[in-house]
Amino acid sequence: MSESKLVKSIVAGAIVGAIVSMFDRKTREHTIEATKKAKDQVVYYAKNRDELQQMIEQKVEAAQKIYVNTSENINAIVSKIEETKEIPATVQKNYKETKSEIILPENLN
Repeated sequence: MSESKLVKSIVAGAIVGAIVSMFDRKTREHTIEATKKAKDQVVYYAKNRDELQQMIEQKVEAAQKIYVNTSENINAIVSKIEETKEIPATVQKNYKETKSEIILPENLN
């Protein structure tokens, strides 16, 4: 029961807030302009459904390309991180090999 009151109160608050915000002339004009643009787009795409479908397909393809590129970039970064983790061991190995190969002057006897 309390959830029902919460939702009703939120909706009522949103409606009251919207009404109060309409007292400001600039807000009212902007809202009317945005509503007209939205209506014009809905009417246009209702008449030109093929164009809407093409636009949606293009957006989906663009999103898929972004996903693929991001995945490739992440994989490259992870690979570089793994390579970087191996550097200390490689340096230590090279140091030991070099140290064993160097003959110091006091050891020449």
